[in-house]
Amino acid sequence: MATFSSSPIVIDGKGHLLGRLASIISKQILNGQKIVVVRCEEINISGSFFRNKLRYHNFLHKRHIVNPKKSGPFHHRAPSKILYRAIRGMLPHKTARGAAALERLKLFEGVPPPYDSKKRMVVPEALRVLRLKPGRKYCTVKRLSHEVGWGYKDVVDRLEEKRKIKAQAFHERKLVSIKLRQKAVADTASSFENLVQLGY
Repeated sequence: MATFSSSPIVIDGKGHLLGRLASIISKQILNGQKIVVVRCEEINISGSFFRNKLRYHNFLHKRHIVNPKKSGPFHHRAPSKILYRAIRGMLPHKTARGAAALERLKLFEGVPPPYDSKKRMVVPEALRVLRLKPGRKYCTVKRLSHEVGWGYKDVVDRLEEKRKIKAQAFHERKLVSIKLRQKAVADTASSFENLVQLGY
C-alpha cells in the first residue's frame, strides 16, 4: 500500500491478523489516506481461542479506581470496536494530528450497501496464511466478541448470506454479458473480413 489514493481504500478484513493490519492502517491514516475496513468480524488473532478469551476476560476486570462507571477503560465487545481500539493505541490520538487520522477511518461488521459494490483489497503483509507459521493456533474476532457479549453475530451472519447470494447472481449476469460481448466482437470482425475480401 505504498501508493496514495484520493478515494477511500476499502479493505476486506477476512483472514488478516489483527495487530499487523492495525499497524499498517495506522501508518496509512496518519499519512492522510482514507481507509474503510469491512468484515471486521472475520479478522484473525494468533493464539488459541481459549488463551485469547482468558486475556479478554482479564481486560474486562481492569477498571478505573476513581469512578468505575464513567472513567473507563471501556470494554467494547463489537469486532469493529476491538480493531478501532488496536489502531487507536498505535496513534497519538490525544493530539489534533492523531484525532484527524482517526476521522479518516471507517470500520464495519459485514459489508454494508455502499461498499458491497466496490472493489475490496487485501494487505499481503498482514494476511494470516502468509505471516503465521502453518499449524499455529488462531481464532476469529467474531467468536471472541460473541463469547464476551457481542449480540449481533447471528444478524451479521444472516445479512452476509443475503449479500453473498446477491453477489453470486450479479457475477453470473456479468459473465453472460461478457460472453455476449465477445461473441458480438468476433461476429463483427468476421463480417469485416468478408467485406474486405469482397473489395469494400
